[in-house]
Formats: sequence, C-alpha cells, structure tokens
Amino acid sequence: MTAEMPKSLVLVGAGKMGGAMLEGWLAMGLPEDRITVLDPLPSPDLVKLCEDREIKLNPSIARVKAPQVLVLAIKPQMLDAAARELQLLVASDTLILSVLAGKTVANIAMRLSNARAIARAMPNLPASVGRGMTGVFAGPDVTIRQRSMILSLLTAIGRVEWVDQEDLIDAVTGVSGSGPAYVFYLVECLARAGEAEGLPADVAMRLARATIEGAGELLHRTDIAASVLRQNVTSPGGTTAAGLQVLMMDKALDSLVKATVHAARMRAGELSG
Repeated sequence: MTAEMPKSLVLVGAGKMGGAMLEGWLAMGLPEDRITVLDPLPSPDLVKLCEDREIKLNPSIARVKAPQVLVLAIKPQMLDAAARELQLLVASDTLILSVLAGKTVANIAMRLSNARAIARAMPNLPASVGRGMTGVFAGPDVTIRQRSMILSLLTAIGRVEWVDQEDLIDAVTGVSGSGPAYVFYLVECLARAGEAEGLPADVAMRLARATIEGAGELLHRTDIAASVLRQNVTSPGGTTAAGLQVLMMDKALDSLVKATVHAARMRAGELSG
C-alpha cells in the first residue's frame, strides 16, 4: 500500500502520545499549514512547537473546517464531554483515527453520529523516539485511500501491524500498548537482583538498562527469531543456562506474562462503553 499524506488534519489531544505523533508527522514532512491542534491544557513545549512551526493551536472550533483526518488522542474518559464539539469537525468523508484505549468503533460512531470511516489504533510509548509499535483496525467504511493515510500517519512513529478483527485491538493493547511498562519493570527487577548480589545500586541499574537496550537493539537489527538469539547466547552448562533454568522452571514466567497480558486486555475491554 502506498502511503498518502492527508490534505488536512485535526489532532485532538497533544499529550505524550498525541505530541509524539505530531512530532513524527512533522518529521516525515507533513506541511504545518495542514495541521490544527486542539488541546484544552497545552504544555509549554506544545505551545512553543506550534508557535515555532506556525501550527494552528486551539482556534475556535466553529472556524475549523471538517478535516480529511480527525485524530482522537484525548483520554478515553474525556470522549463524552468532548463529543458535542467534535461533532462539528466530522463530515461524511472525514476519517476518524482514534487512539483511545477501549473505545470501540461503535462507541465512537454513537457519539459522533456524522462519522462513517472510523479506525482504531494502539501505539505505544516508544513512538516518542520514532520506534513505536502500533496495531490498527479499520472499520468497514474505511476506504483504501484512507487506509493509505492511516499507514502514512502511523509509520511516522514506528512500525504498524493491521488486525482484521476489532476485538484484537485489546490484545494489541495488552502486548505492545502496555508492553513497554513490563520491560521497564524487568529493568527494575534485574537491577535489584544485581544489588542483591553485592553490586552498588547505581552500577546495577546501569548494567540492567544497558543490557535491555542492547538486547532490544539486537532484535531491531536482525530477523533472527528471539528463541534462536536466546539459544545463541546459552552455552550448555554455562552461566546463562543456569540462570535460564530458574527463569524457565515450570513455565512460571510464561504463565505470569500470559496472565499480565490478559489482565491488560480485559481492562481495555472494560474501558469501552
């Protein structure tokens, strides 16, 4: 699919995720005069960015023409309060691209009655450094051209995976949407384990961080399966083998991670409605 930039875009909500998306779009070359940002509490950084790049920030909604793409990046619980004004920005051919966790296509269509083409995306925090992973579902009324625009907007912040069932977006949330937090917690655990073996706290943390950074970069640079990479660094009878024997005992970690992802997926479902 050939990526296509939208002719006009309104971003609603420019916090951590919305702001990361905005910076990605600018970096990929989306012209500033095509962008309007609506954020009730813009950060000083956002205000400066919009001033420096001459991006329209918080104009009167009555003066904003319905855009080709309307990106919803507010908190899910804010949708009801915002829907009345947002309805003014939705034409019959406007693409709604939502990154609201748990809010289904039906939820959004019920609140924005003019909307026809609605897509749901679940990016993650590494989008802020251009290394995001986004799962996306396109509703039945999303056209091929609109899919192209979705691809253009989301590849600006990292990689994209399409899913063909909407309920799988909740599974994406459990794996990659929430996944960075799991990795950060692993760093904390690894550092504490180093301390328990006598390392100074700062040294243990630097070792843990650099190890996860390096392992992630290795995964990024190769198509070799993770299981093969693991086997490649595990000498029979060596130190890594001894550690993995504990980590993989009775598949306890496997079960714990499955339970973790399932809990996040279930919570995403609870947020709908």
